[in-house]
Amino acid sequence: MLALLAACLLAAQEPAPRPNVLFLFADDQRPDAVGAFGNEHIETPNLDALAGRGFRFARNYCMGSIHGAVCQPSRAMLMTGRSLYRVSMQLKDETTLPELLGTNGYVTFGTGKWHNGGPSFLRSFQRGTNVMLGGMSDHTAVPVVDVTDDHTLSEKRTGAKFSSELFADSAIEFIEGHEGEQPFFCYVAFTAPHDPRQPPERLREHYYANRPPLPANFLPQHPFHNGRMVGRDEKLAGWPRTEAVISDQLAEYYGLITHMDEQIGRVLAALETSGHADNTIVVYAADHGLAMGSHGLLGKQSVYEHSMGCPLVFAGPGVPGGKSAALTYLFDIFPTLCELIGVEPPAGVEGQSLVPVWRGEHPGVRDTLFLTYENLMRAVRDDRYKLIRYPRIDHTQLFDLERDPAEMHDLAREPEHAERVESMMALLRTWQERTNDPHPLEIDEPESMEIDLSGRARKPDRWQPEWIVKKYFGND
Repeated sequence: MLALLAACLLAAQEPAPRPNVLFLFADDQRPDAVGAFGNEHIETPNLDALAGRGFRFARNYCMGSIHGAVCQPSRAMLMTGRSLYRVSMQLKDETTLPELLGTNGYVTFGTGKWHNGGPSFLRSFQRGTNVMLGGMSDHTAVPVVDVTDDHTLSEKRTGAKFSSELFADSAIEFIEGHEGEQPFFCYVAFTAPHDPRQPPERLREHYYANRPPLPANFLPQHPFHNGRMVGRDEKLAGWPRTEAVISDQLAEYYGLITHMDEQIGRVLAALETSGHADNTIVVYAADHGLAMGSHGLLGKQSVYEHSMGCPLVFAGPGVPGGKSAALTYLFDIFPTLCELIGVEPPAGVEGQSLVPVWRGEHPGVRDTLFLTYENLMRAVRDDRYKLIRYPRIDHTQLFDLERDPAEMHDLAREPEHAERVESMMALLRTWQERTNDPHPLEIDEPESMEIDLSGRARKPDRWQPEWIVKKYFGND
């Protein structure tokens, strides 16, 4: 009896094993493109189940971008916990999240998209299989590399499967093969639902037959020149945007997401059968959103909710079920995981741990939130209102997100909101100073905000598969 009591006391004194981390990351996924988030037109049963048992942050954002490939700075911020103007795109000097965990006893593994350079991947991950170094590719012919036994990158080759399946296979192989006492950090960065919008045929046809409605804020063209009207993402359809073309692209976009959801289900099933599930924190997020016809846009190069918003779910040990409307950034994930696993964040991390939110200790970690795109757009929002400033054209918008979540009714020139516009402009300047944003909110010679792209067709880029070229751009 005494021996049993002594054993129990000894066990009670031993620290609990540190949790594993499985990080599932999507590419270009709108914040509303998950069934459990209120979208009854998309099929995402595995993400729905994860959200159902986890904690969801309903107002999560990418802070912004310094160029059109928003994916790159978003991932740089995510991996360092730093804000946009305090992080390098190639992560040359900053400590990354997997790098930190690796020095604290974790086995680190990565697969999928890494848009921040090969050297930073090698510094961050001890192991890696089917890693895509770059921004995008044909989903059926992904250029990938592996981390070799001598910790270098292998020669590039073409992946043998569809992107989401390829990356899921790599994660499953790692999870099923993981042994020993060391916890793991497994990062799975899907390239879906980034274009080219080429879901497997069965899912493309499924959504063609069961078409989701167009976004509530669909427009044939954005009503003014926002400074980024004809970038790469916007060239995937001509002007004016037609309901038929946006409907097709939205169906294909949903097909990519449903296929990714199927592969996520495989990864989560492998985690369960491996015996690691009970001690694994699962994070699901995306690098930013996408317009997909909203406001007459297709891409993510704006500061509207559909483009800078993105999903965020935590599940696993230490995480209760629930939902919060706290204002959060993707780079809050870094310190949140640090708190959950008991690792001190390095100097320079600006994100805030979200653990106090789900513990009920605080309703949020910030009262306002700042968004930025190149030198073209700035936005600030509080719990209800959002102000967007376009310095190059001397234009300002104000939206009541409570009454107008689609951002369609500009209140900036209504007299009763003049004081609010003034105070939120002051708040913009405060955020700029706080984050080292170097760009002015006014310029001496503003450009015209007038633009008419009607009848302007666009050629596809080199990533578009033949069937997409023929369908959307013709045969020339």
